[in-house]
Amino acid sequence: MTDDYLARIGKLIRTARQHKGLTQAELAEALTTSQSAVNRMERGQQNLSLEMIARIGEALDSEIVSLGYAGPMHLRVTGGRRLTGSIDVRSSKNAGVALLCASLLTTGRTTLRQVARIEEIYRILEVLTSIGVKARWINNGSDLELTPPAQLDLDAMDADAARRTRSALMLLGPLMHLAPHFRLPYAGGCDLGTRTVGPHLAALRRFGLKVTATEGSYHADVEPGVAPARAIVLTERGDTVTENVLLAAARHPGVTVIRNASPNYMVQDLCFYLERLGVKVEGIGTTTLTVHGVEQISCDVDYAPAEDPVEAMSLLAAAVVTSSELTIRRVPIEFLEIELTVLEEMGLDYDRSEEYLARNGHTRLTDLTVRPSKLTAPADKIHPMPFPGINIDNVPFFAAIAAAAHGDTLIHDWVYDNRAIYLTELNRLGANVKLLDPHRVLVQGPTTRWRAAEMMCPPALRPAVVVLLAMLAAEGTSVLRNVYVINRGYEDLADRLNSIGARIETFRDI
Repeated sequence: MTDDYLARIGKLIRTARQHKGLTQAELAEALTTSQSAVNRMERGQQNLSLEMIARIGEALDSEIVSLGYAGPMHLRVTGGRRLTGSIDVRSSKNAGVALLCASLLTTGRTTLRQVARIEEIYRILEVLTSIGVKARWINNGSDLELTPPAQLDLDAMDADAARRTRSALMLLGPLMHLAPHFRLPYAGGCDLGTRTVGPHLAALRRFGLKVTATEGSYHADVEPGVAPARAIVLTERGDTVTENVLLAAARHPGVTVIRNASPNYMVQDLCFYLERLGVKVEGIGTTTLTVHGVEQISCDVDYAPAEDPVEAMSLLAAAVVTSSELTIRRVPIEFLEIELTVLEEMGLDYDRSEEYLARNGHTRLTDLTVRPSKLTAPADKIHPMPFPGINIDNVPFFAAIAAAAHGDTLIHDWVYDNRAIYLTELNRLGANVKLLDPHRVLVQGPTTRWRAAEMMCPPALRPAVVVLLAMLAAEGTSVLRNVYVINRGYEDLADRLNSIGARIETFRDI
């Protein structure tokens, strides 16, 4: 085998092992070999016989580890079926990746409960383990334990993994306290047009971080002794830039005031985690955060991120589009109240239970029961705003909902350059979506008949899921090809939808 194939197979083995919840030592025991041999396999530095590849596939119960490249995953959807029963919302993807980055702030062990097992998490895990962090899934793979090394090996960073997720940008905040010089590959993620990192760099410069971008990497240098002389005012109320400044301020031995901060759900989860580390954060849930940093943090921490409001919105949209009665449990209602108010005005028939607290002890949850409803288009356009407005990630789901409503709905996705364009893919499934410009679409409903189609998955996460939901409503068999982007943000989505009445098969090209 060539070095290229060995490296590719090594990555497949590592991903499948992590998904199975096994450590390298546990896989080595199953293969009756050594942990160092498994480590070499995953790094592409071990020759593999056909027999060994077969044994690895059997040990991991995974078609991913196979002869050659398994190819992308596809979904075959038999639509026109009503959903029924109840389904739980899983923990937040966006909080999970921030907490993984935050685990570098302490020299102690971090245990994260009910972490979403998704590709975005795996990419950050690959970056962390490549620089020396020990990671293992515990409690049947539901929880994640992270233990940092005495010294990070930043030169060994997995550049490919880092480039496949924009979340890697949030490593800037913690790493600036751990190394005077380091490199970070350019961030990737969904294809959403031009997305500047300027607000990150401008804010972190106040802590002495200077970054130059050359040859596909950010080259970071930290000037010692630099501290914000006054409040840091963010030029955009972004989630990740707020988190990056929080991560930098957490280990800054002083008081940092952050203005125009995002008060969104993932930022709140990060603040609650930082408080477990002994970092005092005032103003959680507001646009002004005051952080009392701690120069050295060595405690162990145990934390459970709250449920994902965007996943909750996805499931709600699935019920609407398929005209189903469905109970969605563990909905973080504080971060979905504006959307629900708009839907109520459109005619949505639903009930909500009494509120209760998430495992983090702070986030308010409720159970929603959605029933088939005769919807009318909203009087005003649908457009995102920073929390507490309509969440930017929830806007695409209104396209599918609007396609089931009577009347014309204008959707203005002003944040991202290209994302609204992908919503026109609904036309191939029978909807009537007109692109007015790169940011605006007009959805004319109701869709009288959703129709099956075979198509490539849009390269942006939320529009990709919107297409999948429309396929659930379309009678016949649809095929959605190359769904990696969906796996970036949703854990076992096909299987979970099947549990409430959908019929979705996963398959790969041979």
